[in-house]
Amino acid sequence: MLTLSVIKADTGGWVGHSAVHPAMVARAEQAVDAARGDLLLDGQVATCGDDLSLIMTHEHGRDADAVHRFAWDVFLQTTEVARGLGLYGAGQDLLSDAFSGNLRGMGPGYAELDLTERPSEPVLCFLADKTEPGAWNLPLYKMFADPFNTAGLIIDPHMHDGFLFEVYDLFEEKRLVLDCPTELYDLLMLIGAPARFVVHQVVSKTLQEAAAATSTQRLSLIAGRYVGKDDPVMIVRCQSGLPAVGEALEPFSFPHAVAGCMRGSHHAPLMPVAAADAHPSRFDGPPRVICLGYQVHEGRLVGPRDMFADPAFDRARAQANEVMDYFRRHGPFEPHRLPLSDLEYTTMPSVAKRLADRWEPFAPAESAMSLADSASPAGQRPGRH
Repeated sequence: MLTLSVIKADTGGWVGHSAVHPAMVARAEQAVDAARGDLLLDGQVATCGDDLSLIMTHEHGRDADAVHRFAWDVFLQTTEVARGLGLYGAGQDLLSDAFSGNLRGMGPGYAELDLTERPSEPVLCFLADKTEPGAWNLPLYKMFADPFNTAGLIIDPHMHDGFLFEVYDLFEEKRLVLDCPTELYDLLMLIGAPARFVVHQVVSKTLQEAAAATSTQRLSLIAGRYVGKDDPVMIVRCQSGLPAVGEALEPFSFPHAVAGCMRGSHHAPLMPVAAADAHPSRFDGPPRVICLGYQVHEGRLVGPRDMFADPAFDRARAQANEVMDYFRRHGPFEPHRLPLSDLEYTTMPSVAKRLADRWEPFAPAESAMSLADSASPAGQRPGRH
């Protein structure tokens, strides 16, 4: 059984939160080269925004101690490079001082799936920056459950029975599996709330194997404070009983609104871009997604192809810029700013605590002078001129 792992972390931004310094990429590539043929069958290094990703094939299975330990060590090395260059937020995704068996709850995000390699195994690796794991909910629904997006759900007899969606409740730390299309409306009720419910895995009922896997780590829920957005990754297998490559890419022709952007506290459109353009700058956005395409053959990664380096996505990019203009004009008002329930790990708790003792019951017919008295933090009336 072959395992494909995509493990990412933000270990330092250049400049600010916009990119990964080439010296960090070089250090990671040296480590991957040294592990290839021993720990790893193959491996590559990729970046999206200020996140560095390790894309690896191996035979150790998901959550393997050795593979996760290797990724952790690489991220420690790139953190040291970032500190030596004075880069921003060096090591910010490393929430623990020591490795503890696997990366669950330690900060780095990862998507992994086990697969029996087919004669031709096309795989898409999606990397996103400045957004959260729920950003994959809408695209995964379209890929694996929406016949208006994926014609294979109607035409391909190996897809006609549908797929199983494994959904995580990130707040309650529970999971459930929904059988689609039978339970499609239940699925939509949940994943339409992407801050809480996220698709972790999609399984083909015909192939009895995973068709897609995502990272579901929420840094703020792990750390109890805002330490950066989650910047999720996703793996999607394609063709021969699974969505065609074009069907898996099609959802990103619509730059849907996601949570993230500046300080992780705003809604903004998810912009599909070529890897060379995956460097958010305007208001830490718009959030970016890149797609690296591979043919996996005998465990080797043949590629990547830069799948969004295609003028067919120009209109999506233009629309994303228009939507960004619209959202930005709202300033600190919703729907651009996230609702208060999603700002629990920003400055909102400190503001609420500071104002807590100044709230008082409604009183009818308040005079302007009494309002002025209430507004004075010292409880004194402002002086007159």
